[in-house]
Amino acid sequence: MSKIDLDTLRHSTAHVMAQAICELYPTETVQLGIGPTIEHGFYYDIDMESRILDEDLINIEEKMKEIIKRDDPITRFEVPREEALEIFAERGQKYKIELIKDLPDNEVISYYTQGDKFIDLCRGPHVESTRRLPTHFKLLHTAGAYWRGDEKRPMLQRVYAACFDDRKKLKLHLNFLEEAKKRDHRKLGKELDLFHFDPVAPGSPFFEPKGAIVYNELTNFMRRIYNIFDYKEVVTPQILDTSLWKTSGHYEHYKDDMFFSHSEKREYAVKPMNCPCHMLMFSHKKYSYRDLPLRFADFGRLHRNERSGALAGLTRVRTFCQDDAHVFLDKADIEKEILHLLNMFLTCYDHFGFTDIKIGLSTRPDKKAGDDSIWDMAEEALKSALDKSGKEYHINEGDGAFYGPKVDIQIADAIGRRHQLGTVQLDFVLPERFDLKFKNANNEEERPVVIHRALLGSLERFFGVYLEHIAGIFPFWLAPEQAIIVPVNNDIHLEHCQKLCANLQMKGYRVRVDDRNETMGLKTRQIQKSKAPYMIVIGDKEMESNSAALRAYGQKFTKVMTEQEMLTLFSELDEMKMPKAITQ
Repeated sequence: MSKIDLDTLRHSTAHVMAQAICELYPTETVQLGIGPTIEHGFYYDIDMESRILDEDLINIEEKMKEIIKRDDPITRFEVPREEALEIFAERGQKYKIELIKDLPDNEVISYYTQGDKFIDLCRGPHVESTRRLPTHFKLLHTAGAYWRGDEKRPMLQRVYAACFDDRKKLKLHLNFLEEAKKRDHRKLGKELDLFHFDPVAPGSPFFEPKGAIVYNELTNFMRRIYNIFDYKEVVTPQILDTSLWKTSGHYEHYKDDMFFSHSEKREYAVKPMNCPCHMLMFSHKKYSYRDLPLRFADFGRLHRNERSGALAGLTRVRTFCQDDAHVFLDKADIEKEILHLLNMFLTCYDHFGFTDIKIGLSTRPDKKAGDDSIWDMAEEALKSALDKSGKEYHINEGDGAFYGPKVDIQIADAIGRRHQLGTVQLDFVLPERFDLKFKNANNEEERPVVIHRALLGSLERFFGVYLEHIAGIFPFWLAPEQAIIVPVNNDIHLEHCQKLCANLQMKGYRVRVDDRNETMGLKTRQIQKSKAPYMIVIGDKEMESNSAALRAYGQKFTKVMTEQEMLTLFSELDEMKMPKAITQ
């Protein structure tokens, strides 16, 4: 038997899943949507009266294996448009009829049959019969999906599946999915009491005290970096007259994703990004070439009207904060500044344990502001800087912002998933729109170039990505609780624990005393679940010798230290809040 192309295998198996659902629900008209292949498998969108639950997936899998075993022939037919419409109208397949009507006039229309009854619109290719398909697949879960991605259209049931041409590959992928489930930041956020969501504010996280500590420490981390790399932090308004967004071009290109309000016969917009505010700030003063590069950083809260179906925990929200900055500079300094930024970016990612980095150069989109000559200049400047950096990069055609090309940086997390974090966008358009000027060395007015850059990106999104990367085990400097002190006997040791706690808190460490009247075993298990870096046990020996028994997270044994040795350890761990490469 010749080897089947993996995409063909997956697509054919998707049809078998649709056939299985039709056979399991014979009294219903199962409306078939689309069933494309995706990375690691496929999905199929179904519209039917019965709701497919996750527990129903086993029955569907068994029916699929039965169809494969009985060797149903798979046959391709090419027909004229009108005949195709009649065939699917007879079967009441309204979504297929819509797809046929939307096909170009010169498109070859084909459908496939499987066995005697199942028929599906498809351009193929497929295998010759169901028995050619291996059974290395697993139905994973169901989800809602709007027909053709339009929230105004019907909500269909989407069934996801993993599918491979080798049993070992399937097993490895399922193990990966199990590990990813354990690391899900929404699960960890609840278990570690970091954040929650409420229906009153869709896509808007509520950070609990522990989560707020992590959030603020991430912000403080960026402020330390800014101090080294000469960024000036500014604070700008959140609600601004729409005239600003019309000047910037966001009203034309981005208004569907913005929130608006009205007051005193004026229309205002809640800012979705900081850049127009920074353009105004630059225009407010007169600058010379000696003042450049001028780097404005802003932790202002942003709001974007993301569609409800796109919201996903912390990684896709409606309200967020970016480690956002804009650099105003002379065109002659573009390469130098880009190289400066790449060093900053990669040093910081390495600090958080992200060492597998991919860099992409995103070029002009179809819907853009500015003429091609400006875009030619901007793209060439970024390309030249990347070439000189010595870093490998790839081209993302047409994926730039509407005002300029950009450099996108992806990182791989601990289990190999890739995430978009940093971005550097070169902008010749907004300085033109806002008529920005500075005096050059010849005392002549010149237009600056603006670099838009975010390093971690959205702090909310980075929080979620990083939480999954570390599986909730924060480094000491970032942990919401750095140590929990446990007295062996409250009546005897509690007062000493409280004094030790106060001393550590005075030195800036985040510690508390677990003074509950519970067994040591229960406290130990619960502290381990909290993933606090250290548990400090104080008993008779520790009190007498002014020492502490430290148990690091994940360790089975304790290590006795003097209080001074413990303070030295904590100080060394806390110093890791700054990347070594930057502090040297």
